[in-house]
Amino acid sequence: MKCWADKAYQGGDGIIPVPFRSLRLKLRQRRHDSTHARIRCLGEQAMAALKGWCLPRELRCSTNRVTAIVKTIPALRHAST
Repeated sequence: MKCWADKAYQGGDGIIPVPFRSLRLKLRQRRHDSTHARIRCLGEQAMAALKGWCLPRELRCSTNRVTAIVKTIPALRHAST
């Protein structure tokens, strides 16, 4: 499973891609950070939508279905943009 961490994540040692941390970055590093931010923003927007809907607190169904419902919300959010 792919995982994209933000600059605050310290660790992973190459397993989890993180943006470069510096004030003066080379062109290749800036491109990497830009691509990284574009990928992360999709997940961040989906999680913000999930939190805004207050869906997990209002669901009255089996807990087995909750996981499937919560997984579809980011997928639908990504498909609509």
